[in-house]
Amino acid sequence: MDARAGQVVVHYVEHGTGRPVLVLHGAGVDHREAEACFEPALDGVAGLRRLYPDLPGMGRTTAPETLRSADDVLDTLLDFADVVTGGSAHLLIGHSAGAYFARAMAARRPAQVAGLALVCPLLPGVRDVPEHRVVVGSGLIGDDAFRSYFVVQTPEMLERYERSVAPAAAMVDHAALERIGERWALTPDHAPAYAGPTVVVAGRLDSTVGCAAATDLLDHHPHASLAVLDDAGHALPHEQPELLRALLTKWLARVERSS
Repeated sequence: MDARAGQVVVHYVEHGTGRPVLVLHGAGVDHREAEACFEPALDGVAGLRRLYPDLPGMGRTTAPETLRSADDVLDTLLDFADVVTGGSAHLLIGHSAGAYFARAMAARRPAQVAGLALVCPLLPGVRDVPEHRVVVGSGLIGDDAFRSYFVVQTPEMLERYERSVAPAAAMVDHAALERIGERWALTPDHAPAYAGPTVVVAGRLDSTVGCAAATDLLDHHPHASLAVLDDAGHALPHEQPELLRALLTKWLARVERSS
C-alpha cells in the first residue's frame, strides 16, 4: 500500500483493525525487519491496526531531493501518521533510528500518541558503546554484516537475517541517506519529552548505540519503564523475542489503563 505524505509517497504494509500502531524500522533496512520482529508480539492483541512503513530512501519509499535532513524525514512521518490514522490517537514503536523519529513524533504531538515504545533507540549523547562480542555461536557463520550485527549467531538468527534484513540492502538509496545524514540531528523544538506510557528496551551488548544513553530517558519520560537485556545487542528484537513480547504486552496494558 502507498500513502502520500507531503512530497513523499510512503510504501507500507498493514495488519489487523482497530487502534493504529506505527512501527518504524532502523537505518539501512525496510519494513520487513520491523514486521518480522514486532508482528509476533502484536498479532495476538485484539483491536490493533499495525502499520509498517518503509522510511524514506529505504525499501519502496523513495527520498526526493527535497528531503535533505532528519527534520524533513520527521515532517514526512508526521504527515504519514496524519494520513493513515486520520488524526486519531495511535501508538508509536521504533527500533534504532526508527526510535529516534518515534520519540520526536511523540514529543511534537503528544495528544495524538497513546503510547511510545523505544527499542535499542538511537539517541543524542550516545556513550559507553561496548565492543562487539558474540555470546552464542562460533562467530563463523553468515556474512560480515550478520556477524557484526548479531551477538547471538545461531542458524535460526542467520535465517532471520537472510529473510528480513539482508534483502533490504539492495533497495537502499545510499545517496539519499548520505544527503539526509549530513543533517542528522533534529532541530530542538524545546517541547517537553512525551509523558504518556513509555517503554524503553536496550541491549547490554549493543555495539551500535550502547545502552547508557537509553537509561537517561528515565529522567525525561515520567511514565517510562526501562529494561536492559543481557545477551542482546542491536539485534535485540531478533535475539530476545520472548522478553520483548512480554515487555510490549505489559506496556500495552498500561496504555489501555491510561486510556
